[in-house]
Amino acid sequence: MAEGLWVALSALRMLLLLLCAEPWAEGGKVLVVPMEGSHWLSMRKAVQELHTRGHQAVVLAPEVNVQVKGEDFFTLKTYAIPYTQEEFEDFFLHHNHLVFETEHFLKTFFKSIKIFQNVVAFYERSCASLLYNKDLIQYLNDSSFDVVLTDPVNPCGAVLAKYLSVPAVYFLRYIPCELDFESAQCPNPSSYIPRLLTKNSDHMTFLQRVKNVLYPLALQSFCSMFFAPFASLASELFQREFSIVDIFSYGSVWLFRGDFVMDYPRPIMPNMIFIGGINCAHRKPLSQVCIDALTQSVCQMKHIF
Repeated sequence: MAEGLWVALSALRMLLLLLCAEPWAEGGKVLVVPMEGSHWLSMRKAVQELHTRGHQAVVLAPEVNVQVKGEDFFTLKTYAIPYTQEEFEDFFLHHNHLVFETEHFLKTFFKSIKIFQNVVAFYERSCASLLYNKDLIQYLNDSSFDVVLTDPVNPCGAVLAKYLSVPAVYFLRYIPCELDFESAQCPNPSSYIPRLLTKNSDHMTFLQRVKNVLYPLALQSFCSMFFAPFASLASELFQREFSIVDIFSYGSVWLFRGDFVMDYPRPIMPNMIFIGGINCAHRKPLSQVCIDALTQSVCQMKHIF
C-alpha cells in the first residue's frame, strides 16, 4: 500500500515537473491591416516572424493592390473597392515623372497637390468600403481576434480596431506633423527635438529653435488634407465627433521602426518601443565578390584623393 502511494506521488511530481517545463503559451489571432508599398514589405517580415512563433495572422487588403499578395504564413482576406487596377496604378505608379519635372515650381507643386488629393480619396473610399462591408465585418467579429497590427499612416486600421473593440498595435516609422507623439500624449518639446525636414540637430541656436517651431506649421495643411476625411468617416461610423488624434490615441502599443542610433534622443512613453532598423529584417552577408569590388572602389578613391 505504501509502495503504491509512493509510486502515485512520484508520478504526480513528474506530472507537475512536465507542466512547469512545457511551454503552454498559446498562439494568438492577429488581424493585420497594412499600408501599401514599402510599408508592407517591412510589416511582412514581422508577420512572418509571428507565424514562426505560433500565431495565426489574417491580412486584410483591398482586391486592387500592388504588393500585398497571398503567402503561406498568413491568410489573405480581400474586399472590393470602387477602383480598377488601372486607376490604382495611375494613382501610385504613373506620377514618378514629377520628380524630374522641369516646369515652374508652383506648377509642379499644384500638380502634386492634385495627385495627393486623389490618393487621399482612394484610401478614404477604400476604408469606407471595408467598414461598411457587413459580411466582412461580421466575419471579423466572429473571428475573435486578439489584436490588430496596423500601419497608422493609413488610419483605417486604427478605426477598424476601435470598431471591433480589439487592441491596436501600431507598426510605423513616424506619422507626419508629430501626430504620433501627440496621440500617445508624449512630451515633445520643440526646444531640442528636431522637427521633420528642418535638418536641425538636437543642439540648436536660437534662430534654429524658432525655425523648429515655425517650420512644421507648413505641413499642417497637408496633414489636415490627408487625415480629415478619416476623422469624418470615424465620426459618421461611431455617431459622435472624432478627431484624428482621437483615432490614433486608441493604439495600445507603438512599435517604431527606428532607434536612437538613427534618431536623436527624446522622451518616450512606456508603450512606445523602438524595434530598430527601417525594414527590421536580417540581411544576408555580402558575397566575397561584392566585398572585393567594394574594397577595390575604396582603394581607388583613396588613390584619387
